[in-house]
Amino acid sequence: MSSGVASVASFNALFSVPAIAQETKKQGKKCILLWLCGAPSQFETWDPKPGTITGGPFGAIPTSIPGVQISSLMPRCATIMHKLSVIRSMSTEPSEHFQGIDVLTRGEQPRPPFTRPILGSVVAEQLGQLDSPVPQFILLDPCPEGNEFKSFKAGNWAGWLGAQYGPVRSGGEYAIPDILRPESLSQVDHEDREALRKFLSRKFENDQKSQAAAGYNAAFDRVKGLMSCAPLFDLDKLPEEDRRRYGAGAFAQYALQARHLIENGSTFVMVANGMPWDNHVFQHEMHQMLVPELDNILYQLISDLEKRGMLQDTLVIAMGEFGRTPWLNEARGRDHYSKAWSMVMAGAGIRSGVVVGQTDSMGFEVTDKPIDNRRLFATIFKALGIDPKEQYDLPDLPTFHRVEGNVQPIEELLVG
Repeated sequence: MSSGVASVASFNALFSVPAIAQETKKQGKKCILLWLCGAPSQFETWDPKPGTITGGPFGAIPTSIPGVQISSLMPRCATIMHKLSVIRSMSTEPSEHFQGIDVLTRGEQPRPPFTRPILGSVVAEQLGQLDSPVPQFILLDPCPEGNEFKSFKAGNWAGWLGAQYGPVRSGGEYAIPDILRPESLSQVDHEDREALRKFLSRKFENDQKSQAAAGYNAAFDRVKGLMSCAPLFDLDKLPEEDRRRYGAGAFAQYALQARHLIENGSTFVMVANGMPWDNHVFQHEMHQMLVPELDNILYQLISDLEKRGMLQDTLVIAMGEFGRTPWLNEARGRDHYSKAWSMVMAGAGIRSGVVVGQTDSMGFEVTDKPIDNRRLFATIFKALGIDPKEQYDLPDLPTFHRVEGNVQPIEELLVG
């Protein structure tokens, strides 16, 4: 088999990790994805249009990059703009939440009945350590039961990679329940029971060649690891000053926890903020509350990672599933808009202080360097040291690549 093909024995997928990812694993590259569910407005964040009929009531302010302005709602990010990189020319197809979330978290349109693994699963499989007690892919979601976007909240996250590469999810409360050993069960009895269960389960898995049993065993191994690292999910154990700096909101507290988890051995942490960005009503009033929180979160997270010497190995991404319309609807809200929108990245493998692409004077169209989901994912993978052109070798199934099509990463965003 050629070096450009990853071998998969089954849907539970034990990949042969390519040389490029082996080298990256030594470097310990990681990723934090701040998922702005519902989709923020580019006009009130990274691509303001002050003084136009589409720009809204908020102004634009200069940043630490000469000649580059961002929304006046983001004064903290303006001071660290030279550490960030913005794409102002995102242009994607789906304009509804289900489809947009799928494409911007998996990198590709669905191809039923096959399920492409989500970004976090791919990164965990390529760069993570399955034998680590700390989960390699973690989803932190403040309101897991209160979000209408069910395709984002449930389903087959890891696709053909297998359940062992799916996320450990924490939400609603700042801890994962029921992972402590009952006091009535001694440590010796607990370990003996686990050894017996593992022996019988592995024997059944080997005898029956059962994919379901393999996933079952992987789940038990994960629970065992969670029992040993439960304190990592307890925000009360973090310094009070850190919690104050990030802010009292659930999204802010989860962003702090993401930093803590990455610092202690996780590989990919996705932080969702429910659906508050879907502002079909009172757009300006809602963004006036939401954007300053995001501004502070990004400022604190980037600053902390840099101070800890982690930014060079940790890729930070902040985006939603599309942008918002240049016009307001009758309810003074901005609707879904996928033709021209913005996102931001910083850290591992990403050149700092770069602004890619532009839109016209009122934000209707991309006028320079349109970037779709494929080029974005090729760039993310390349920044992390993962081969975007790798082929998944799925027995008796169609050919899939990590990034489909003959697309190239955004070279001006990449270091080296």
